[in-house]
Amino acid sequence: MACHGAEGKTTVPLYPNLAGQNAAYLSHALQAYKKGERSGGQAEVMKAFVAGLSDTDIEDLAAYYHSLKP
Repeated sequence: MACHGAEGKTTVPLYPNLAGQNAAYLSHALQAYKKGERSGGQAEVMKAFVAGLSDTDIEDLAAYYHSLKP
């Protein structure tokens, strides 16, 4: 919420909006953070957030953000 906003709409230009984002893309991105395949920027912060998520958790989050209106 602090980075991407409570409803997936960020108020900080550095972070992308997640509301309405493609679910497959979000799932892929979260899996890449979890596996350590993404680096730079806020990758270390994201790795910490996704480390304890199951594959189902990731799919659920991706579906949730996809369902929000941009």
